[in-house]
Amino acid sequence: MKDKKNKKSNKTYIGGQAVIEGVMMRGKTGVATAVRDADGVIRVEAERVTPPEKKKAFLKLPIIRGAVNFFSSLVTGTKILMRSAEVYGGDDGEPSKFEKWLAKTFKVDVMDIVLFFGVALGLAFSIGLFFIIPTILGNLFGKAFPNLLVVRNLIEGLIRIAIFVCYILFTSLIKDVKRTYMYHGAEHKTITCFEKGMDLTVENVRKCRRVHDRCGTTFMFFVMFVSILVYSVFGAIFPIFNTNIWLRILSRVVLLPLIAGLSYELLKLLAKTDSPLVLPLKLPGLGLQKLTTKEPTDDMIEVAIAAFEKAYKMDEDPNEPTSEFVCPEKVSVITQKVKKLFVENGIDESDAEWLVSIISGIKRSELNGDVKLKSSGIDKINELAKERLTGRPLCYVLGNCDFYGYEVNVDERVLIPRPETEELVEHALKSIDESKTVLDLCTGSGAIALVVAKKSGAKVTASDVSSDALKVAESNFKKFDADVKTVLSDLYADLSEKFDVIISNPPYIKTGDIARLDKEVKDFEPKLALDGGEDGLDFYRKIISGAKEHLNEKGVIYLEIGAEQGKEVAELFGEEYSVEVIKDVSGKDRIIKGVLL
Repeated sequence: MKDKKNKKSNKTYIGGQAVIEGVMMRGKTGVATAVRDADGVIRVEAERVTPPEKKKAFLKLPIIRGAVNFFSSLVTGTKILMRSAEVYGGDDGEPSKFEKWLAKTFKVDVMDIVLFFGVALGLAFSIGLFFIIPTILGNLFGKAFPNLLVVRNLIEGLIRIAIFVCYILFTSLIKDVKRTYMYHGAEHKTITCFEKGMDLTVENVRKCRRVHDRCGTTFMFFVMFVSILVYSVFGAIFPIFNTNIWLRILSRVVLLPLIAGLSYELLKLLAKTDSPLVLPLKLPGLGLQKLTTKEPTDDMIEVAIAAFEKAYKMDEDPNEPTSEFVCPEKVSVITQKVKKLFVENGIDESDAEWLVSIISGIKRSELNGDVKLKSSGIDKINELAKERLTGRPLCYVLGNCDFYGYEVNVDERVLIPRPETEELVEHALKSIDESKTVLDLCTGSGAIALVVAKKSGAKVTASDVSSDALKVAESNFKKFDADVKTVLSDLYADLSEKFDVIISNPPYIKTGDIARLDKEVKDFEPKLALDGGEDGLDFYRKIISGAKEHLNEKGVIYLEIGAEQGKEVAELFGEEYSVEVIKDVSGKDRIIKGVLL
């Protein structure tokens, strides 16, 4: 992101928070969270938010807005921490029976319940650790100054700060927390880089300091500082709360929203100026930030930049789309989702199984299992599923097709090999061994030539009139290390040698019938490989009439035919061949075998 106006600095209200392996950035209108998942891919989730003050005017009032923002940030932060953990570490798949019961009984999402208790427990822990315990300890030490309320509150405040600092130091020793502190540093550096009017690049961000005036760590210091003043004033006005430890604890909890509101206003006021006069007030908070931020790695900076740019775009453009994380899920869940999607759009659910199976590497028989797919795999499945919904054949979507146990490469340059063609190969192999020479006419993807070469060891030549088709065929020969010669030729035009066996699956659809074919065939597969002329027999005439010159003694021709073409094609051979019409597994005419007499 570039400072188009080339100003010395940029104003921004965007603030952030470090999360599990990522960074959250919050602007005026949206929250964007970027997380680097276990695959190393940066994933961004963004949602529109309505600031509390937009809902109720009184929430704009000083102090009130600070208290509201404090609790709102706590809820949002906890929610995003949970989401980031899902992305990086995966979720638990299908909800348990207990989770389903909770959702049904209380008519709320289970995650909302978890979020509620997470916030409640986090708040309770914070109040207990940073307010109740310091109050109890401060009361004990403060008995030495029974008549000096300010001193007692000062001791309590110092204990509170000491506990806070010790807490930070202790947690920084934990490996995962240390990484979070590094992401915290990346967040600060990114915001500072933008505010300085510099391009948001890793190199520029790396140069910036990792402390910031609007940091939550500084806010927490202000909370502790302000609490000393507020508790002292409150105790002076209401001395009854100083007579009993439980009343003192109650006052600490009840006054927390006021303290949060005042601390927010102080933070906001001091962030607006760099005057040396206010530096003493800033320094303690900035010093504490040295503990809660660490120098980030370049890949962490990339994550922070991704989050900031998304939040910035959402503030600048009301039409900027939101986005959701892609989290690891069980293969069974993904399979069912794709099946449902395909069926709703008139696509056979078996396509969904093949798609998920091939991308995940999991057998179709095991797609109902609990194996979790990585987010990158889910991304790929979703991407290809969208392609399939356009009507594009699955084999073209995947880029390959199973043929006789070989995953041959296919795309729109070649016809997709069908099971019927496998039957053609099966019968042809009965006449072929390593001593034979074989010609595959109209080879297309090269599937026939590939299988014959690999299964028989024969010397195979593959020809096609399409140079694009031959490129696909050659990729398959190379892929499976098949020794096959390729020739660019319009049938026999550029072929001079003779062969023991000629095999072909030529175009045999009547020209007038092509428009009535399934959308997937007529709109995507090459017409050159489909159109067999007015009666569908053009290629059979040419292949059979020229075969005698290119067949050795007692040579054999194997041709795939349409289900109603058996009699007509057989007659084209004349009396020079012994002809056999072979039916497929469905009982339909499918193969013509002609032996030169």
